[in-house]
Formats: sequence, structure tokens, C-alpha cells
Amino acid sequence: MPAAAAAPTVILTRETFLTSANATERDMTETPLRVAIIIGSTREGRFGARVADWFAEQAAARPDMIVDVVDQARRPLPQVGAEPADDEQAAAAARVRRTLDAADAFVIVTPEYNHSYPAPLKNLIDLHYTEWRAKPVAFVSYGGMAGGQRAVEHLRQVLVELHATTIRDTVSFHNAWDDFDADGRLRNPSAGNAAAKVLLDQLAWWAHALREARAKRPYAA
Repeated sequence: MPAAAAAPTVILTRETFLTSANATERDMTETPLRVAIIIGSTREGRFGARVADWFAEQAAARPDMIVDVVDQARRPLPQVGAEPADDEQAAAAARVRRTLDAADAFVIVTPEYNHSYPAPLKNLIDLHYTEWRAKPVAFVSYGGMAGGQRAVEHLRQVLVELHATTIRDTVSFHNAWDDFDADGRLRNPSAGNAAAKVLLDQLAWWAHALREARAKRPYAA
């Protein structure tokens, strides 16, 4: 009976390893980023949906991004520390958690209420923890003279505690109701779209860098 053929020996050279590593990095770079756009306001008659819809269009038009919109106005989440009110709320909370967990990056669209951000947005943030870790967060704000910037500065303090990385530049609309028409379209789209591109370019850089870093070495919190 002939002897069984010996299993081939695989020698992993440095060049082979580097080629494999580079191919993995290329695959990750070419894989579209999942971006979760979170609408901060939930109150009736809110202006935020117009701003969020516009920004979601800008992000969705990019070939390097897949956009998910998180809108608590459709189904409020349970309060921190409380059980879901019913099966529908439990299912909604589970969907939001899955969306945030799968996201490579976040964009928070927030108004400014009394020099800060809305309570439902804080509740959404506090309901989650590991979902934010080592991921970038960008801000689109709107309001009166301040353009929502004070809300953004408060959000930065909260999100750094959750080990997120906030993007320095923002898109903000001062006296926002003058910037959009009745159909929710920007009156001066060239300026707004250019600002959105800058922010999304920066968000993409951080999202790719952090996604690759998490893949190579799990983040230690």
C-alpha cells in the first residue's frame, strides 16, 4: 500500500504576510462605512427632520457610505433603568441597539434647548455604552443666533466619557428656519453642501482609521 502523501508545508514569509495584511486593509478601506444619523429632537413640529433629511441625502450620495437614520419620534425608547413599556418598544430599542452597534460612525443632528441638547437624545446616548467605543461622532446643529453650538459642546463632554472620538468641525445653521424653504430644501445649497462634504470627508477619515484599528487590536476601555 503506497504511503500517504505528506501534507504540503506552508511557509509564511514576511512578504506573504505583508501582502495578506495589505489585502485585508484594502478590503476594509473599500467596504462602505455604515453611518448612523441620529435625530436629536422628538417634539411635535420639530425642525430637525428637515436638517436630518438634507444631511442624510448628502451622506447617502457618497459611494463610500451606507446611511441609517435613527429617529426616536417614530417610537420613543424606554427610559434609562426602566423596562420597555411593551413588546413594540422592546423591539424598537433592540433595532436601535443593532444599528448603533453596526455603525462605523455617527452623525448627531441636534437643536439647542436652553443652551444644551434635548433630553431624549441624552436618554438614547445613556442607554448604550460599548456601541460608541472607539468610533467617530460628527455634529450637525441648528438653532437661533448660536446655531446650536452650545448643545454640541455639551455633547462632546458626554461622548468622550463613552470613549468616542468627536470630529472638530461641525455644520451649523444659525437662524435655521431662514436657511430652508417650505419643502425642506436649502436656499443656498452650494454653501451647505460644501460644508457637509468637508464634514463627511473628515468623518470618513476617522471612521476608516478607527475601524482598521479596532480590527487589528480590540479597544481596551
